[in-house]
Amino acid sequence: MIALAILFGTLRTATPLLLAGLGGMFSERGGVVNIALEGILLVGAFAAAAATAFTGSATIGLMAALFAGMLLALLHALATLWIGVDQIVSGVALNLLALGLTEFLMWVFFGSGSNSPRLEFWVPSGFWGRFFTELPPLTLFALAAVPLSALLLFRTRFGLRLRSVGEHPEAAASLGIPVLRMRLWGVLLSGALAGLGGAFLSLNAHYFVKNMSAGRGFIALAALIFGKWKPWGLLVATLLFGFAEALQGHLHVPWLPVRFVQMLPYLLTMIALVGVIGKSRAPAALGKKL
Repeated sequence: MIALAILFGTLRTATPLLLAGLGGMFSERGGVVNIALEGILLVGAFAAAAATAFTGSATIGLMAALFAGMLLALLHALATLWIGVDQIVSGVALNLLALGLTEFLMWVFFGSGSNSPRLEFWVPSGFWGRFFTELPPLTLFALAAVPLSALLLFRTRFGLRLRSVGEHPEAAASLGIPVLRMRLWGVLLSGALAGLGGAFLSLNAHYFVKNMSAGRGFIALAALIFGKWKPWGLLVATLLFGFAEALQGHLHVPWLPVRFVQMLPYLLTMIALVGVIGKSRAPAALGKKL
């Protein structure tokens, strides 16, 4: 039973990482660095919590998170693709904006800068209620999104064009491929998927708290590098990080400090990055201005 609990915990913990990582994959395969994934997760979590709190519908909460994530991603696209702001600088600025904005809106909507009220929405009862508690719909969606993303990226005209502008934008442009438009679609996809990842954080916990993303956007980026910008590699990486976090609740070693157990996912992130840096090749035009 413990093994099953760790398995389900791993899948749930990996869900926001996987969704954000898949989003980052589409953005970076198109040549745009998106470290704003952290901020997109955060605004997605807040938007889902706020919409659900006022409507009582988790479906509306998901739609709000999707919209909020795409809106922040659009700001990143406008700043980097049209204004020419450095992609790293834009991502950092948006992360700071998301942190301050969500705290401000917490006071506006909930009268508290720390957490929202408990989110109440309809959930099925009986067997399906227990099933969706262990494996929420967004977890199932995230797992299904892996083969769908692989199909979209490597077996469709859209994916071929997106990868071409991330590798050789000048050559792609000479063939008539709209480079800016393709990169915009990649960034918007990253916002949509990461926004849904944020929605999972607040809806699964039934509340929103300040800085709820807690570095998960950066872990998703590390998983993306570890997975070599490929969907299946990303899945393995996020499951690995999810396992390290899920293990926290079941790892009881008297001589092991609690703080050490809590930092396991982040320690594993650093070890993974040290192991793959230099062996993982990023898209050739990643981060380069047109």
